[in-house]
Amino acid sequence: MESPAASPFWGRLAALAVALAAASIPALSQAADSAPPRFASLRADEVNLRTGPGVRYPVDWVYRRRQLPVEVVAQFENWRKIKDWQGTEGWVHQSMLTTARNVLTTGEIRVLYRKPAEGSVILARIEPGVIGTVRDCEVQWCRIEIAGMVGWLKRTDFWGPSSDAAAE
Repeated sequence: MESPAASPFWGRLAALAVALAAASIPALSQAADSAPPRFASLRADEVNLRTGPGVRYPVDWVYRRRQLPVEVVAQFENWRKIKDWQGTEGWVHQSMLTTARNVLTTGEIRVLYRKPAEGSVILARIEPGVIGTVRDCEVQWCRIEIAGMVGWLKRTDFWGPSSDAAAE
C-alpha cells in the first residue's frame, strides 16, 4: 500500500502550497527599484527596521533617535531599504523618513569652526554621535547647524549627505 505522502495528489498539493507561499512574498531581486542611493533622516522617535519590505517581515531593530541620518539604498513600493552609519541595513516604511539633510558626527571630538579653515575661530567642540543639519558645502568643508549654532565641519568629521566629496 502506498503512503498518503507519496501519492501524486499530495505531491501536487505540496507543490501548490509552496508556489502560493512564494507568490505572497515580493520578489525583491526583480521588483526592488535600483534608484541611486540618497540620504534621508528618521521622522519619528521610534522606527522599526524590518528584514523585508512589509509588515509581515519581522522587526530586526528599533531605532529610537529622531533625525538620525540614513542612506536609502533600494525601494519597493512604499518601503525603503536603508543603511545606517554603522552599515546596518533593513527596510522601513517611507512615512518614517524625511528628506532632511542631517549628519552624524563620527570618530572623536570634532571642532565646529566659524569659517572653513582650521585656523578659524572655534565655535564649539562636538562629541561623536551629535546630529546636525547641512546648510551648504565646499570642497573639503560643510556649513552645519548644530543646536542652533552654525559653523563649518570638515567633510571627514561626519557621516551623512555631503560627507564624501563624490556625493555632490
